[in-house]
Amino acid sequence: MEVEVETFEELDQALAAGADIVMLDNFAIEDLHVAVEINGGRATLEASGNVDATTLRAIADTGVDCISSGTLTKDIASIDLSMRITRSYSV
Repeated sequence: MEVEVETFEELDQALAAGADIVMLDNFAIEDLHVAVEINGGRATLEASGNVDATTLRAIADTGVDCISSGTLTKDIASIDLSMRITRSYSV
């Protein structure tokens, strides 16, 4: 069971309920460190929200087990690609 939490109170509730995975949504870097301490290895911790190239290393250094980022799929600029295939005939 995975539970998304936004506060330390919700984290405590998720851990007490026996969540296997807890997604820490939009936690500040300092709060991620605290959440890892509170968790004490009881559940897999996933950091989510405000994850990009500038924050990735700092988040990884907090000790969370995994990091998810919607930036890879929702904050992209599309480009128009087309492939035109023509036959070349030689005589």
